[in-house]
Amino acid sequence: MTPISSTNVTPPSDDKRWRLVNATMRRHGYGANALIETLHTVQESFGYLDTPALRYVAAMLHVPLSRVYGVATFYHFFSLKPKGTHTCVLCLGTACYIKGSPEILDAFKENFDIEAGETTSDGCVSLLSARCLGSCGLAPAAVFDEEVVGKLTANEAVNRVQEWTAS
Repeated sequence: MTPISSTNVTPPSDDKRWRLVNATMRRHGYGANALIETLHTVQESFGYLDTPALRYVAAMLHVPLSRVYGVATFYHFFSLKPKGTHTCVLCLGTACYIKGSPEILDAFKENFDIEAGETTSDGCVSLLSARCLGSCGLAPAAVFDEEVVGKLTANEAVNRVQEWTAS
């Protein structure tokens, strides 16, 4: 099988945001060492990493698709699905887990029909989980649209999200 030349590869669409992605790869000499930086640019530009984007990056950087997918799924920052308008990142670290994060997860399932890693059907809220937010003294903790909230109860978490869904 003949290797794909990056000069013959076209972006998945004619969206102008691909120019930013191409500039990132060009800045790094289209080398495999540009993979994480390129994926960051795709994520920042499009909001998530879909399969055509992963295939394009793999072809352009001459990296196996399996490696690109492995990096995209290993790092918490990357998402393979579109995120909601709002995000809640719930800490599942030991302190938060002991102090009540499982009850908060249950409340999200019951009230919004989502589990960690999912987005509501209306695209309004994404619920993410983290192994540790580094706020153990505030356990249980969550990040609501980049605002850290500690000593959280299930009712408080549900109320915050309901404020998002009411507007």
